[in-house]
Amino acid sequence: MPVTPRRLGDRARPVPQAVDPGERRGNSGAAGRKREMETGRREFLRLAGLGAIVASTSKIGTTQPGKQAASRGAELSRAVQMQFMRPGQVEAAGRRFPVAYVPLGSIEWHGRHLPLGTDALKAHAILVTCAEEFGGVVHPPIYFHAGFSQAHLVPLLTDLFGRLRDTGFRVIMGVSGHNVPEQITMVEAALAPVIADGSVAGIGVWEITLSSSDESGTDHAAKWETSDMMFCYPDLVEMSALGEGPVKLDMSAPDGIGGLDPRRHASAGVGKRSMELAARAIGRKAQELLASLPEGQRGFRSKGLTPEHWWMI
Repeated sequence: MPVTPRRLGDRARPVPQAVDPGERRGNSGAAGRKREMETGRREFLRLAGLGAIVASTSKIGTTQPGKQAASRGAELSRAVQMQFMRPGQVEAAGRRFPVAYVPLGSIEWHGRHLPLGTDALKAHAILVTCAEEFGGVVHPPIYFHAGFSQAHLVPLLTDLFGRLRDTGFRVIMGVSGHNVPEQITMVEAALAPVIADGSVAGIGVWEITLSSSDESGTDHAAKWETSDMMFCYPDLVEMSALGEGPVKLDMSAPDGIGGLDPRRHASAGVGKRSMELAARAIGRKAQELLASLPEGQRGFRSKGLTPEHWWMI
């Protein structure tokens, strides 16, 4: 089941269970698809608490504060990214903190100003930051989502999670930057058979599930996602592509943006703060999950990442 995100601190606030129109299915024909998309867009905005946002007709500057910041993406530590690590490094990291983080996302429209891979890129950057501070190893990003056939994708993810377990990890966290409820349902369905015997713990969350607050949030190519990319990958953000005139902020064409106008509200500083909060919250959750296991089952499971005992994930 989807995890209900809560705000850190003394006030609880649910994160909008945003439903992307691209995930909707059921009606056939062009008219049906159009009705379906319009319903999905309205639901996205209603659940996100954005209301009917009308773009200002006043002239808006197209300066790009994120362009002035150093690219966090270029600075992401390779020391915790599985694809760059040698077997002994993965084993050593696992013995210190046996947690595997798996970022997921989609190749999807994110306005004219953001890259198609925004969802997984931001989730991956958050998890690398998390692993740098708390420990563990980050699997490369996975660009599959709940819009694919679940009959095929869930078993595939179960196989991946099982291989991470067999490699030695005790905690597996599937973290999605594609923030629709179906994504978490998919991850947790895939995790269920892997953690069933209680020797391994796991969870599926959005990247901001655990850090949701006024300083850490989500939307679609608007304030939050634009800020994340301004901080992590400023060279991939092209704010001038949005122009200076009115922009539709209700997920509808021609802009496909849902949230607050990124030209007015996004900045690298906002992204930095949001992503740091998310990384720390995920790290604390990883610690909690590891501590929830029986005392004798909290260590790295493998005898060693050598050809005698292990070959691949």
